[in-house]
Amino acid sequence: MKSVAIIGTGLIGASFGLALRQAGFDGPILGVSSQRAIADAVAAGAIDRGAPLEEAVPQCDLIFLSQTIGRILDTIRHLNDLVHPGALVTDAGSTKCEIVDAAGQMIQRCQFLGGHPMAGKEKRGAAGADGALFRGRTWVLTPDRASELETPAASAFRGWLERIGARLAILEADEHDRVVSLTSHLPQLVSTALAAVVDDRLGEPSRLQVAGPGLEDMTRLALGSYEIWRDIVATNTQHIDKALAVCIQKLEHMRENLRTRQLQEEFERGARLARHLRARREKDASL
Repeated sequence: MKSVAIIGTGLIGASFGLALRQAGFDGPILGVSSQRAIADAVAAGAIDRGAPLEEAVPQCDLIFLSQTIGRILDTIRHLNDLVHPGALVTDAGSTKCEIVDAAGQMIQRCQFLGGHPMAGKEKRGAAGADGALFRGRTWVLTPDRASELETPAASAFRGWLERIGARLAILEADEHDRVVSLTSHLPQLVSTALAAVVDDRLGEPSRLQVAGPGLEDMTRLALGSYEIWRDIVATNTQHIDKALAVCIQKLEHMRENLRTRQLQEEFERGARLARHLRARREKDASL
């Protein structure tokens, strides 16, 4: 892997460029994005310069699509005539089935390997880029066949993911989308719903002075951008619908058992998962 094109130089794309540089990558890194995003990414040291898609893609070995899902799908439609046969196209989309299917139909001249780095911040844009963003975080790859991970281009890419500190996980695209509907998409929608309920029912905004840190913690994800989440929900509707249905059923169960020991069982079950998540985070931080 001697050259990289980052299509979409926002937080994830710029952080990937910074991570590569910090891991010792010394080849050219080109960015394809808006003028402002390119300027921010150059200033952050994440890319060397900006270029149009038609210029950047033909000369690069790795094409990293780090846009919103809708824009990734649109970019995929324009890549086949631009890539060279030894290149690898990959992406950072939060859902995988539609992206992998589109790439399988439209990219024939080189390899496509679906990906999803499980990292991010509430802040957007290259100004918030962090070369350590992926360190200790899971980076999911979604090949159609295991052999796709062993090609020269994929092997080189996997090597750089390990160098930037990411932890690789391999899933089928549909299984990825099912899992993240529970681990990522449901938390976002629950946080958004909680914030909306409190906003609707609280009355005077001054009543927020009677809120402890729990409300702030629980509504952190509600700061997420609808522009990003609109595409996520639209491309994973079936799995998200099932996750919401199960969550609603659980809330109804808790509502019906506010005075019974079954509520205690739900507290214990929830605390068990919460402890597991925190123990895993502490273990990752110690490595």
